[in-house]
Amino acid sequence: MRLIDHDPAMRAMLIERCVPGTPLGTEYDDASLEIAARAMQRLWREPPTDVAWQTLAANADRWLRELPRSYPHGRILDEALDAIRQLLPAQEQLVLCHQDLHGGNLLRAQREPWLAIDSKPIVAEPAYDTVALVRDADPTLAQLRRRLDVLSDSLGLDRERMRLWGLVKSLAWGDADEAELFSQVGSRR
Repeated sequence: MRLIDHDPAMRAMLIERCVPGTPLGTEYDDASLEIAARAMQRLWREPPTDVAWQTLAANADRWLRELPRSYPHGRILDEALDAIRQLLPAQEQLVLCHQDLHGGNLLRAQREPWLAIDSKPIVAEPAYDTVALVRDADPTLAQLRRRLDVLSDSLGLDRERMRLWGLVKSLAWGDADEAELFSQVGSRR
């Protein structure tokens, strides 16, 4: 969506109206996943330097400290901590990510076929930005696997990086059951 005006002191923004504003929804077939993938690609760009953006690196450093205090030691926690240590230093392309792009935040519009709303901007690698969509609407193991496969192919991203960020983010958001699903997905069949 386009920013029409803003007042940083008031933390206020005036943005364009989205008409008709119909959300993409949560029935993620291949076509809707492709729509979301195209929207992500349009949004990813180098972050402007005039803003102190939230960064994945800062969040991940905090998760390394907080997750062991929040979860009992075990396989899922160890996998998440190992994933952070492995993924963070190996991020190749850092872009400004939406961080909450899912079917409820993609709306039909006139200016563009689909506009993204309600971003939670963060500087991260593109694989991290896919997690909200992959984990939306409590997917089954098969749905999770399919979403990872389709988005990885559509976006040219490493599926394993997407999966591991999903596991980490699920734990960080307090959903150990979902983290277990990400752990079970494994590699492509």
